[in-house]
Amino acid sequence: MSLRSTLLIFGLIWIAAITVLHGTLNLEWGKPEAKKEKFAVGFIPVTCHLTCPVTDFINQNMEGESFFKPMRFSGFPELKEMFLSHPDKMPATFILAPLAMSLREQGVPIKMVYLGHRDGTAMMVHKDSNIFKIEDLKGKTIAVPSRFSNQRLLIFKALKDRGMSISDVKLVEMPPPDMPAALSVRAVDAVTSGEPFMAQTEMDGYGRILYLTKDVWPNFISCVLAVHEDAIKNRREEVQALVDGIAKSGKWLDSSMDNRMEAGEVVAKKYYNQNPELLKFVLSKPPDRVKYTNLNLVRKDLEEIEALGKEGGVLKGTVRFEDYADPSFVTDDTQVKPWDYKGKGVQR
Repeated sequence: MSLRSTLLIFGLIWIAAITVLHGTLNLEWGKPEAKKEKFAVGFIPVTCHLTCPVTDFINQNMEGESFFKPMRFSGFPELKEMFLSHPDKMPATFILAPLAMSLREQGVPIKMVYLGHRDGTAMMVHKDSNIFKIEDLKGKTIAVPSRFSNQRLLIFKALKDRGMSISDVKLVEMPPPDMPAALSVRAVDAVTSGEPFMAQTEMDGYGRILYLTKDVWPNFISCVLAVHEDAIKNRREEVQALVDGIAKSGKWLDSSMDNRMEAGEVVAKKYYNQNPELLKFVLSKPPDRVKYTNLNLVRKDLEEIEALGKEGGVLKGTVRFEDYADPSFVTDDTQVKPWDYKGKGVQR
């Protein structure tokens, strides 16, 4: 073999070797295909977000694994920060409706796609207090979760309906998990937040219901499922699957008390780190304390929140229903069927 031929062969071998090395190191040739990251959804351990873990555990039981990744947070500040900072890692979240509207006013590309619940909030007073009606709250101190909570708007509405104003009471912001202890020592006169923290005061014996939201603002909405617009545009099938699953879970929860009791048992232990009896108490006493049907986005309901938020000083009123809501994922909630999941049955 001539020297020229030898050099040519050596050169070809060298080029092939360099190509393979480049592909292995830089293009990850030969490595197994990376598993696609599951669609992540943020939630906090309240009954307003119950359909999120319920959808997860039903899918695990029916399919062996869930099609999305639930991400638990201790409160809305951390949840909001994750959504704003890393929408690629967590493109969807359960969030307060007024907060979602406020974020949209600030230019955040967020849209509501479904409701989290109806009702599911109470105002509790100490059992020994002299507060027996809403008018008795005048001059009292009330703990609310945040400036953007619908519980604050609920107080605004309840007072307004009775010829009073928000200036007639003193509102203090307090994390819902701290509210039961504050009420027990009477550091505040009343507390209101999403469940199960209000029910805890009732179960522990020192709290008394002043009102349930269903009696003051029927079909009350606190939290919604919201999605980053990039995900709606680029991952629509996953968003649709998520909304369908959440909708089916709501119908499943409201189809029987046995289903609610199983949800209370499983979610409290595996997702919320709470006493199962507390969650089961909220879901049964009374059964319509919180509801999970009729959760499609209705313009008039959200526009009422929008108007109250503007009147109450928490919203600017610069966005409209079309800006912050996309009702296309569930256009007729009556057509949604519950999961065909029989459950394992738990003791009531």
